[in-house]
Amino acid sequence: MTSQKNSPKRKSKKRAGGFTAANADRHVLYQLAVQNVEAEIDFVDDTFKQLRGRRATRLREDFCGTGNTSCEWVRRRAANIAVGLDIDQDTLDWGLANNVAALPAPARARVHLLNRNVLEPGPDTDNMDAILAMNFSYWLFKERATLRTYFQRVRESLAPGGIFFLDHYGGYESMCETTEERDIDGKFTYVWDQHRYDPISGSMTCHIHFHFNDGSKMQKAFSYDWRLWTLPEIREILDEAGFRQSTVYWEGTDEDGEGNGEFTPAEVGEADPAFVCYIVAEK
Repeated sequence: MTSQKNSPKRKSKKRAGGFTAANADRHVLYQLAVQNVEAEIDFVDDTFKQLRGRRATRLREDFCGTGNTSCEWVRRRAANIAVGLDIDQDTLDWGLANNVAALPAPARARVHLLNRNVLEPGPDTDNMDAILAMNFSYWLFKERATLRTYFQRVRESLAPGGIFFLDHYGGYESMCETTEERDIDGKFTYVWDQHRYDPISGSMTCHIHFHFNDGSKMQKAFSYDWRLWTLPEIREILDEAGFRQSTVYWEGTDEDGEGNGEFTPAEVGEADPAFVCYIVAEK
């Protein structure tokens, strides 16, 4: 199954420009090739409404990077407020200059991108309706105790009835050392490089490269040093952290067997070679 969610497998729905390695901005390329914040926020918004009977307003985007998802959140409704946390100030600055600055003035005032460690989120980051950890960002915590601490901090930061949204990538192809290329609207090629996987520790090293039509390349535009966690492990640790329940939302398929972008609660999954799903944890 090929997922339509933001993932190494997602097909881009956006169009890019005439990029080369000399003129391209890696953050622009990432947002075009990897992220689909519209679909992501659709899922968060609709799922919260289904579970709680009301719309969420306060959202925190952990590991927010450029704050692209936070900006999409405040575009949805005038009451929405977003807080983004990340420890990379350069990336936050890029997001402020390019994503937040592009919003209308009233919306800009409702986005707050903060240089904070998600393990110590600090003031003005609690009482959240929804907290997001997307693009497998929480995999940077390789030790079970550290990941549990992070989940505990998230739970503490949620308002009563708050919901924690995570995504997950799995399947036997996730454990392969392999490279996959995907054309982005004929303008450039996105390369997902699962460079190294250690089956004993679960550690994996991945890179994103971008190749351009003029033959130039942007190698290792982004690199990740992760642990490949399994779904049962994540759900067990969420339980240990005190979440009342967690639910896996599995993607449906179209007539060709490809992901259709529709995620629904599931008790049993399919042994797909590569899949992306959501985990919804309720306080």
